[in-house]
Amino acid sequence: MKKQIIALTFISTLLFSGFARADEGMWLPFLLGRNYEDMKKHGLNLTQEEIYSINNSSLKDAIVSFGGFCTAEVISKKGLLLTNHHCGYDAIADASSEEENHLDNGFWAKSYEEEIAIPGLTATFVISIADVTEQIAANLTDEMSEEERAIKIREISAELTKEAVGESNYKAFVRDFFEGNEFYLFVTETYEDVRLAGTPPESIGKFGHDSDNWMYPRHTGDFAMFRIYSGTDNKPAPYSEDNQPYNPKHSLPVSIKGYEKGDFAMVFGFPGSTDRYLSSFGVEQAVNIEQPKRVEIRRKKLDIMKKYMNESTEVRLNYASKHAQVANYWKYFIGQSEQLKNNKVADKKRKLEARFNEFAAENPEYADIMETIQKAYAFTDNQVYADVYQSEFIYSVDLNLNVFRFVLLENYIEQGMGERAYGSFKERMMSFYETANLDLEFETLEAVLKMYYNDIPAEMMPELIKNAGDKGKLSKLVKKAKKKSIFSSKAKFEKFDELVEKSEEFPMETLKKDPLFQLIESIYIEYNKLTENEEYVKVMNDLERANRLFVKGYREMDKDKTFYPNANSTLRLTYGSILPYSPEEGKEYDIYTTLEEGLKKEDPNNPEFHVSPKLKELFANKDFGRYANDKGEMVVNFISNNDITGGNSGSPVLNADGHLIGTAFDGNWEAMSGDIFFEKDIQRTISCDIRYVLFIVEKYGEAHNLIEEMEIVE
Repeated sequence: MKKQIIALTFISTLLFSGFARADEGMWLPFLLGRNYEDMKKHGLNLTQEEIYSINNSSLKDAIVSFGGFCTAEVISKKGLLLTNHHCGYDAIADASSEEENHLDNGFWAKSYEEEIAIPGLTATFVISIADVTEQIAANLTDEMSEEERAIKIREISAELTKEAVGESNYKAFVRDFFEGNEFYLFVTETYEDVRLAGTPPESIGKFGHDSDNWMYPRHTGDFAMFRIYSGTDNKPAPYSEDNQPYNPKHSLPVSIKGYEKGDFAMVFGFPGSTDRYLSSFGVEQAVNIEQPKRVEIRRKKLDIMKKYMNESTEVRLNYASKHAQVANYWKYFIGQSEQLKNNKVADKKRKLEARFNEFAAENPEYADIMETIQKAYAFTDNQVYADVYQSEFIYSVDLNLNVFRFVLLENYIEQGMGERAYGSFKERMMSFYETANLDLEFETLEAVLKMYYNDIPAEMMPELIKNAGDKGKLSKLVKKAKKKSIFSSKAKFEKFDELVEKSEEFPMETLKKDPLFQLIESIYIEYNKLTENEEYVKVMNDLERANRLFVKGYREMDKDKTFYPNANSTLRLTYGSILPYSPEEGKEYDIYTTLEEGLKKEDPNNPEFHVSPKLKELFANKDFGRYANDKGEMVVNFISNNDITGGNSGSPVLNADGHLIGTAFDGNWEAMSGDIFFEKDIQRTISCDIRYVLFIVEKYGEAHNLIEEMEIVE
């Protein structure tokens, strides 16, 4: 469930109805007092201080934001990290070559010296969280416009973060919650020397690939291990051979006791985003307009990538992570659209909205809120495709994104930041050339450009593209760009860079004459006209205010409910139980799956279901060590009713004593509408059992050194 962070181009709005249950809710750990008694009733054996503490070691000190897009957990006193294979996929692919193909063959460092440095990969801990709503709200008034309000919030937030970090190496930020009704201050510490310590081969770590993604029963060993390194003072430091394994404030004991149906389970991590404030109008727009188009565009991009990846191992390694990211959300949008319909989510939203309207009729402050939201979505319906293509074509095609950065360069030059910006953009461009297949990139550009021409209303389309399309010359437009653009090869770009070095002033006119620059710039200009339109800006500001007032009113309307905010990549804890579920009448899925079941899926003719000979041999010999369950089975995956989403990938699943029993990696197909409406009866978290992790590390990888440094509870 690599739900990488995608900026949806409309603002999420309404909260679902129904009361919060133990399995529902992404709770901020510093506010666990609101849930603690309920957690104890469900089996928790820890104190609040053992879960979250500023002054003492606690569970939160073992939880890491892994690269800013996933979660990892510290599992030894030597800074060893456990996360998902798919979270480390890009790092593993980058560390691989045709000669040393760690993606296909796996990798196990038998010493610190063998661990592989991953440039740019970070591990961030949360030091503290504080409620600063009062400080910020005291400076806001109802008379402020949304723009004035945002400026004031940024101003006060800057003061608060500066005061919070002082002279330390910490960083701080303020995030808004409940659609801008509350504000919390986070202080963090980031380590930037993170190294690959071990990974199973893709045939284990990604067993089932796209076919099994979001599905249960599942049989995927979705894990990888990394290690945090620090300076000699145990503080963050840039990569150095002199750095030492990090000594954490807390590391998670690893339990191989197993679990039973109904046992307490909690997940600690950094969920990326949920849209449980989305209105019925937003649901309808997503299902009928936005998501089908995203699916169509991503399918086209995937087909082109796959064609080139099948022709070359080098291309496959270079594009493996990109393909996985695109494929993950391609299937996500298919599943979410299907389940939003199947689970009748729009109808559930409408019931809440009707109840809110009754409340608003007696509370003038909230009058016309729902009408404002409805009008906003009606206004933006015909602009959704423009938003989708800006995301899927400009931001999500690597060649286009790199050129787009140069489109922004003129603004940076006018601000006196041109030299710095150009240096950064050049560095990214050169990095792109190191792994890019330009035939693939230009074929993708042409294919999606033709879709853009067919989908975008004529009045929103650049004349350059409209004229070429009307004359059937879009292919020629791309062919010209591929032949003449300074971005079409490393050599041509280096020649342009030489011109920049020789020129007293930046040669902006050379850029503006470039055919690929002109193409990307024309789309950007038209999109800007759309989003900077006075009426559009007013509608979006009205919607933002309506969202905030709705949540404020909803919390007043249901005073007895314990509310939790949408996920926004901040540290959260969810709790629930290990439970089976019934996707349909007459069928029930058990709480765990086994290696025996997984091996039955083997298909030598399908790379998604390859099984390594060594794994089959270990199974045949029942060589499971101490990691089999009481029945002698090798458990692979299990399910619980914890509330998670993208960003939670790699999160630890903990038992009632705070011991690690698995790592979360996916959700189930039947509840893929859950990011918008939590389906309490069928929503499940799919996790990799820690016993399978240890079995693969010890028996398959023979990395006994990694096993020895963990605290294993038998």
